[in-house]
Amino acid sequence: MYSTFKEMLKVVIFILQFFAIYGFYLLPAYCIIFCLNVVSLLKKIKEEDYTTKNTIWLTVSFILIIMTIASLAALD
Repeated sequence: MYSTFKEMLKVVIFILQFFAIYGFYLLPAYCIIFCLNVVSLLKKIKEEDYTTKNTIWLTVSFILIIMTIASLAALD
């Protein structure tokens, strides 16, 4: 697939740059989604309501936030 280590490294760096650039602009949106899901989840837990959908969205938004921060840190 990759003939040299340098080619593979270029692909990895490109992927990190992609996440860093798009993540930098999308990070505020990810954080808003995360906060809204936390509030909604807490309200549903208090009312003993169905929480699976909010838990999934909370997990996805948290993973996106962590991936963005890790990509930005890896490029430094």
